[in-house]
Order: sequence, then structure tokens, then C-alpha cells
Amino acid sequence: MNVLSALRSAMQVPELRRKLLITVGLICADRLLASITIPAVNGAALRTLFQSNGLLGLLNLFSGSGFGVGTGFGYSGISIVALGLNPYINATIIMQLMTVISTRVKEMSKEGEQGRKRLTQYARYLTVALAALQSFGFVRLFQSYTFQGQSILSPTLSWPQLVGIIITLTAGTVIIMWFGELITEYGIGNGVSIIIMIGILGQVPGTVLGLGHNSAQVFTLFMFAVIGVVVSAGIIFVQQATRKIPIQSAQRVQGRKVYQGRSSFLPLRVNQAGVIPIIFAVSIMFFPTLFGNFFSPAAGHSGGVLGTIALWIHNNWNPFGPNLSVDILYEVAYFGLVMAFTFFYTAVTFDPVDTADNLRKNAVFIPGIRPGSQTADYLSRVMGRITLAGALFLGVITVVLPVLTALATGQQPNTGLYLGGTAVLIVVGVSLDTMKQLETQLLMRQYRGFIR
Repeated sequence: MNVLSALRSAMQVPELRRKLLITVGLICADRLLASITIPAVNGAALRTLFQSNGLLGLLNLFSGSGFGVGTGFGYSGISIVALGLNPYINATIIMQLMTVISTRVKEMSKEGEQGRKRLTQYARYLTVALAALQSFGFVRLFQSYTFQGQSILSPTLSWPQLVGIIITLTAGTVIIMWFGELITEYGIGNGVSIIIMIGILGQVPGTVLGLGHNSAQVFTLFMFAVIGVVVSAGIIFVQQATRKIPIQSAQRVQGRKVYQGRSSFLPLRVNQAGVIPIIFAVSIMFFPTLFGNFFSPAAGHSGGVLGTIALWIHNNWNPFGPNLSVDILYEVAYFGLVMAFTFFYTAVTFDPVDTADNLRKNAVFIPGIRPGSQTADYLSRVMGRITLAGALFLGVITVVLPVLTALATGQQPNTGLYLGGTAVLIVVGVSLDTMKQLETQLLMRQYRGFIR
């Protein structure tokens, strides 16, 4: 009720009403584009490919079922926004890595609003190039994969048809990237995260209906609901957890007035990176799958060294396949990438040196710690420890939880209700962040917030 009350209060404020309507409108436009498909797609072969590879199924989940599989009903096709925001996410990863590798890019990132705009523009150009390359890879994969003697896309596509599909898929990514930026700038919340969350939620009704039509699956559906509630509660608890560092402001004299020092605390979030490491990890993990499926002899290509490597990836780089020992390699790599990106993104968003310098400038210190470099070292140590806890939490949610869910429900985690923690964590995390932003807007206008 608090949420509904806050939404009603927000709708009474013209500025917030405009932000909410813009956000909802762009979300509806995104879902409309997801329903428009490219022609001449073999739906049966497409479903078989994505159901046989867990990572491709997870990629389809992130694209909002852009490949038209996992709904359980009707025709399966490839929507014009099938690539989702994966090229944009990959471009963002590359640009953030460049801020660490390149001194020039790092200096540009510190040039304020102008530097940020230039980096954003570079990321957009890179997104177009990656989207075109990824579109070409998917088209070739769909032409080479066969099911019952039929491929997903015709192997005899002419070059104009091939270029038309690549341009269409690339344009779809650019459009929803633009939608995400519009939501971030003029709406409520982070646009990219919201579009990914809505894409995940968009698959739930069809999957629930699919399970509900089978009386034998009613218990499975109930177990999914129970696990989802329990996992959501745990995610909320960890996402809201902070380590409070005590700080003390020194006594100050301004003119004839003496301001007494005050005690407070500096909150450090356990999961400072949020859901970004998981999105990054999935994007990186996808490339070996695309390579393996496209170049392997099993997909119709010749052998050789390249074909041997691709065939090994094709057979082994598949989560939750029939061979559990094979899955270990994928799970270890996935777990390691999630942890690595957690530390990386935390280092990008939280700089102990800058924080210590800001505390010193404002005459604030940590009791028992000297200002300056010692404060920076102390914050770095503390942040490293709590980031390790946050990284382990994300790793357990994305790697261990799918196996436990599969054992409890008897369903493969790459089904439509993907409760491997990845989807649940993204939905819950993005919802919390969006609610916090709305609460901040309400508090600025003296409304009561709805997050306790």
C-alpha cells in the first residue's frame, strides 16, 4: 500500500508525473518493437537451438525474449530488437576498461560533463560496430544450424537480404539504446537496467500459463513461487546491507561562531556494484558460445584446428547440459567473471583516495585513523573485505542457486522461469534502485517515502 500511495503522490506532482509517463511510454514502445519479427524464420529449429544451450537461453532472457523462444505458445521468431542491449553493454565494458588502460581516456573521464558526453558518444559508435558484428555472427549461426534437415534461416540468403537483416537488428539495438538513455535522462531510474528488467518480466506470464496448463506442473510452479519469494527476501537484505564507518567532524570556527564537532558514519554498501557485474559477465560469456556454434563441424563447417577448438567449445561451453562434469568448467568461469567484474566495477565507482581527500577537505576524519593516505588505505582495506562478501554473494546467486533450484523443482534452469538468481537479482535490484530514486524525488517535495 505504501508503494501505491507513493505512486499516487508522485502523480500529483507535474514533474514526477511527466517522468513516470515518459518511462512507461518508452517501456511500452520497447515491448511493441519486441513483437515485430523478421520474416522466414524456422521457429522449431530456433526453439531447439536455444533450449539446447543454457547460455543462449539466458541471452534470450536478457533480450526480453527477443528471439521469440521460451514463451511456450505460438510462433517463435526473431524480433527486430533480438540483440537487446548486449552490444551496448559490451561497448560500455570496453570504455570502462579503457579508463583504466588509457591515460588519455582516464583524463577525458575527469573533464566533467563534456568529457562524459564524449565517452558516451564513443560508446555509441562502438555499439553500432559491435551490433553489426554480432548480427552477422547470429545470421551465420542460424544459417548453419539445422533441425530435422531445416535451418533457422535459409543458407541461400542473397547479400541484399543478409545486409538488410544485419541493418535491421543493428537498428533495433540502437533504438532501444536510445530508449534507455531517454529513460535515464528524462524518466525514473537507470534506463538500460529497466529495459533489461522489463524484458525478463515480459517472459513470466507466458511461462506461467505454459506450466499452469499442465496439471503435473502445478507443484513445480508453486515451488518456483516459494523459491522466488525466499530468494527475493535474501537479495533485498543483502542489497540494503551497509558497513557503517564512524566519522567525526572537527570543531570549526567561522567568524565569531564556533561549530562543535559531530559524530556520524560513512555507509559502504556490501554490494556496491549492484547487478552490473552479472550483466557484464553474461555478455562476455556469450562470445565463446557464438564462436563454438558457428565454426564447429557439428554446425556443418569443416574441421581443422579452428574447427576442433570450436567443436570443443560447442560441446563443453554449455551450462546445465547432460554432463555435469562438463558444466564445471562453465560454472567456474562464470563464477570467476562475476567476482572479477564485482571488484572492477566497485573500483570504478568508489575511489578511496578521492573519498579520503573529500573527508580531509571538509575537516572530517575517522577516529583513530590519520587523514590523508592512512584514511585511504583504511577505506581500501575495508572496501576490499566487504566487496569480497558481495562478490561471493553474487557468485552464489548466479551459479549455486540454479543447481539448487533445478534439484528442488526438477526443471532445467534455462527454462523460461530462470530462477538461477540472475533474473531475480536483476529484477529485485533494479526495482530497489528505481524505488530509491522515486523516494528521493518524493522526499525533496516533502512527501513520505515508501522504503523503510
